[in-house]
Order: sequence, then C-alpha cells, then structure tokens
Amino acid sequence: MFRSVAVSADLFGIGRRVFSDYGQYEVAARLNLKDRWFPIVEVGIGQADAEDDTKHTHFKTSAPYFRVGMDFNILRNKHDRYRLYAGARYAYTNYSYDIWNNSVTDPVYGGAAEYRADNQKGYYHWAEGVFGVDVTICQPLHLGWSVRYQKRLAYKDGEVGNSWYVPGFGRQGNGHLNGTFNIIIELNL
Repeated sequence: MFRSVAVSADLFGIGRRVFSDYGQYEVAARLNLKDRWFPIVEVGIGQADAEDDTKHTHFKTSAPYFRVGMDFNILRNKHDRYRLYAGARYAYTNYSYDIWNNSVTDPVYGGAAEYRADNQKGYYHWAEGVFGVDVTICQPLHLGWSVRYQKRLAYKDGEVGNSWYVPGFGRQGNGHLNGTFNIIIELNL
C-alpha cells in the first residue's frame, strides 16, 4: 500500500521572496499510496515588506500557513518515472500585519500627518485546485512544478480594511492563479 514518503521545498516561493516584496518559504510531506493517491501536507511562512510607489504606504507581515490535500496520478501507467497529477487543497492562515505612511496629506487642513495601524489581525480560509508534474531525475531526487487556482472561502481582515498580502495565498483577492517549483526527495519504503 505505502510505496514511498517524500519531502519537498518550493523554490519558486523562495525566489519570489528574494526578488520581490513578498513570497514564502514552504516545505511539504507527501505519502505515495500505490502510485495513484498522494496525501500531502504543506506548511510555510509567508512574508511581505512592501511600499507603494505613489502614496508611499508601507505594508509588513510574516505568518505561518498550512495546506492539506490529496493529489491523484492521472497517467495510465501509474508506475512510470514521471507523474501527471491533479489534486485539491484546503488552506488556512491566521496572521497580523502593520500598515503605515509617514506623510499623509490632510485633505481639509493641509499639512502632513503620520498614519499607522499596527498588529491588525486577520485570517483566510481558501481552497486550491492543483495540476502538476513530478519527474524522477535520479532516485531519490525528483523535480516538480504545479499550477494552482486559489479560491477564497472565508476571511476576516483587520479593522482598517483589506490586507495587501495574505501569507500562503498571495496578493489579497477573491481568487487567482499561483504556482510552485519543487525539489523533492522521495524515499521508497
């Protein structure tokens, strides 16, 4: 029944964090059941530290998130060295964020004032539809990528309104596409 256990790290999220204002550090653990079903748990830390170029408003957050789900190998030959899979995830994060601007112009009296809202608390529940590929490079090393459609299920923003970034979900919104590029170590049982 159990054929292997795999651990992986998402390189796309790390690259996004290094080269942009937001991103995540994510690892996953996955079981292989008969080369057909792949229960998976993904955990990570999503971070953002951004400044709006026009209004100079700052946004900062760092919080953990998790996903649980199942992938299904959709290839006819289930025991090949590569897999094509479709899957689903449930995800959740509970986070806090800070937002501030050092020079907001008062529209009535003129002049500049500081705006600051610290420790704004929010949470997000979302679902993901996943389509991906996993290829054996040389045992136990695999590489894989996935495309994910993320759909918000339930949420609560801070008292000052929508957060700019949600850890694990990405930029704030109702739904969008995202992706991963994973380096995977799979150990046969």
